[in-house]
Amino acid sequence: MWKARPEDNRPMTLSPSQPSQPASAPVVASASSPAAPAKETPKAFAETRTDVGHIGKSVVIRGELTGNEDLYLDGEIEGNIDLRDHKLVIGPNGKIKATITARDVIVHGRVEGNLTASERVELKRNSTLIGDVGTQRIVIEDGAFFKGAIDIKEHKEPRMEMRKPMASAAAAGASSGSMGSGPSLSASGGSQGSFLEPK
Repeated sequence: MWKARPEDNRPMTLSPSQPSQPASAPVVASASSPAAPAKETPKAFAETRTDVGHIGKSVVIRGELTGNEDLYLDGEIEGNIDLRDHKLVIGPNGKIKATITARDVIVHGRVEGNLTASERVELKRNSTLIGDVGTQRIVIEDGAFFKGAIDIKEHKEPRMEMRKPMASAAAAGASSGSMGSGPSLSASGGSQGSFLEPK
């Protein structure tokens, strides 16, 4: 429900430069008006919003910057930036001379220094990166400037899972005894034997 402000009840005086217009009736919101869902939108936004730190374009930092949240950086930094498990976005006004370590790095501004991202690096249009990059995935948009080396790191987790069963099967085969050079299977327990054993 909208409440009238005290200044809304004062009579309007027109200056000679303003054209005379009829006063409009005050707008009153009803339950069926479209303004009612607007109250729910901030709640939905607050629930989906994650913690993101923000460093503005007038901020200058010299030294080490570490954190445990995502960071939007539009200022100037010299030193080291360490956000290992979080996302770093360097805004269009960002001027970074630092070694960067983060999960994801998105560059809109200028970076001079080596960059290590455990998942992804994105160089947006009009960005500049002078330094080496180590990551699993990289995106370089048309118009970005990059000078350095790229080291694409192998994603190790799925391959580790694939190797564990193979290693255990090889260990079981090695410990089951020898039957020539071919593969052998063994079964543990009472009277059961292998299909490959001679009878």
